[in-house]
Formats: sequence, C-alpha cells, structure tokens
Amino acid sequence: MMSSTEITLQDVTDARERIRGHVRETMLASSPALSEASGGEVYLKLEQMQVTGSFKLRGAANAVLSLDDAQKAKGVVAVSTGNHGRGLAYAAAQAGLRCIVAMSELVPQNKVDGIKAQGAEVRIVGRSQDDAQAEVDKLVGQGMVMLPPFDHPDVIAGQGTLGLELLEQMPDVETVLVPLSGGGLISGMALALKSANPSIRVIGVSMERGAAMYESQKAGAPVSVEELPTLADSLGGGVGLDNAYTFAMVRDLVDELVLVNEAEIAAAIRHGYWQERLVIEGSGSVGIAALLAGKIRASGKCVALVSGQNIDMNLHHRIISGEDVDGEGEA
Repeated sequence: MMSSTEITLQDVTDARERIRGHVRETMLASSPALSEASGGEVYLKLEQMQVTGSFKLRGAANAVLSLDDAQKAKGVVAVSTGNHGRGLAYAAAQAGLRCIVAMSELVPQNKVDGIKAQGAEVRIVGRSQDDAQAEVDKLVGQGMVMLPPFDHPDVIAGQGTLGLELLEQMPDVETVLVPLSGGGLISGMALALKSANPSIRVIGVSMERGAAMYESQKAGAPVSVEELPTLADSLGGGVGLDNAYTFAMVRDLVDELVLVNEAEIAAAIRHGYWQERLVIEGSGSVGIAALLAGKIRASGKCVALVSGQNIDMNLHHRIISGEDVDGEGEA
C-alpha cells in the first residue's frame, strides 16, 4: 500500500495497470439532447455500465490488489452508502478475502441486497456514516483492514483511472462534470486531467441535501453536515474531520462546485431514461441535472460522468412516470 502523503500521476498510472482486466473500459457517448439544451458539445461517460454498476469498483479493486498477503489474510472492512461496498465486496470476492461492509439505516435496501449478493457481510448501524464508522473502527481493532470509500490513496488512484481513460477517448475535452461526495472520484480524476492539461475545467456536482464537501470547502476545513434523505443517496455522508487527502485535493484541483435540488435530480433521471435510454441512479445523474437546470453552461466539449445505475427500480419507475418524488421516496 502507498504510504506517501502525496498522490501522484504515477500512482494513477500504476493503478490502471494493476486493475486492468478487473474493470471495464466504459463507453463515451454523445448526447444531442443535452448539447441542444446546454449550448455545448456534450458527451456522457457511461461508467454506470461498470461491472458492479458504478465507478467505485476501480478504487476498491486497486486497494484490494495493493494489499500484501498478511493484510489479505485479515480481511477487509469499510463503511459505505452502497456503491463502494458493492465494489469492495466484488473485489474481495475475486481475491478470496473476507469482507464486511457497515452501513447506516439511510441506505436503500436494494444497495444492501447488492452487497450481500457479492458475498459480503452487511452490518446496519445507526442513522449516519459516522455511526456505521464506529462499527468499522471496532472491526479494525479486532484486526481487519479498513479500505474506506474515498479518503485513501489507493482508492483515489483507482478512481483516477477514469481520468486517464477519458483523456484517451477525448484528448481535447474542455469541461468535465463529476458527481461529488467524499471527493475520492473527483480528486483522482482531476489529478489525471489537470496533469495532462491544466486548462481542463473540472466541476464537482452534489445535491443540496447534506453536501458535505461543498460545505467543507465553503468553511475552509472539513465540517460535519447532517445527513438527509436524498435521491442522490450515494453522495451522502461526511468527508471526515480528519480528512487526509480529498479535502485538499478538491480545494487545489477542482474549479467549481455546484449543487442541484431534488426536483432537478428527478428531472435528470427522467432525461436519462427517456432521452438517453439509460437507467441512472440519482447520484449518477447530478451532472445531467446541472446542465438541464442551466447551472453549468457547456462551452466546447463537455463530458458529464454518469457514475452509477444502482437505483431501486420501483423508485425509478415512479420517477420516470412523472411522479414528483422527493429524497424520502414520497410524493
């Protein structure tokens, strides 16, 4: 495992070689509908088609594959709002490791079931990521290895492979919209993108309800934010008051942070289905939401990362049918 306090482009390049064959290279598709709506040349990076239904497999696979034999023997544990747990469970199963994922009661049942289907044990603890983290800390004290969802060098480097992949597909990309939660994805991608071309605009998009990294950047330091039900449930959770990597990387590498509301997220899910023929979870749709709401003007070549598809299909049906559903699943 990396011990350096600084994550480099070489770490991302090494991660890409390490996870090659364990993850899919996902498609970059043009979006005439979003291009017309936003005034730019918009493309969608379809990472929801990743093996486990989200980008999280990249970081999880790199972290698992970076463990030494002694660490692997102890098994891995993590807190998750769903997609990291699913990616870690898959990567651990492929490597033959024990895996436990701790989650709060706010995590949708379909995401709990998805993790269990990969062979991991799930423990539901409390009403927040902090509550679930207490269970992780207990298991680490008993000897397991913690692989957290975002603030970890191997996880960040793994997510950064998306940036390298995107640059190969579109070397002249000008703006990239990235869903933002704890910052592991945008930190890794921004590192890769800015290393190639510092003028690429990297914009983080989060939901208005409980946007921890947004509030932390505004405060100038990691802060605690109340977790609230939201259609973008995978973007929930805090950044960690002892954040070691992603707070500083977002501060130094990301050009702008934008928030979208629940109605805008729902509209983006509908757009994804009816206009793009895609099933997208709320968290994966926030870049589309910002474009449709006019909160980001796409000048030149703009890529919105579609980061996941792991939405409860009953909820998805209600949303695409036009029901005005909020983050608590209520009309």
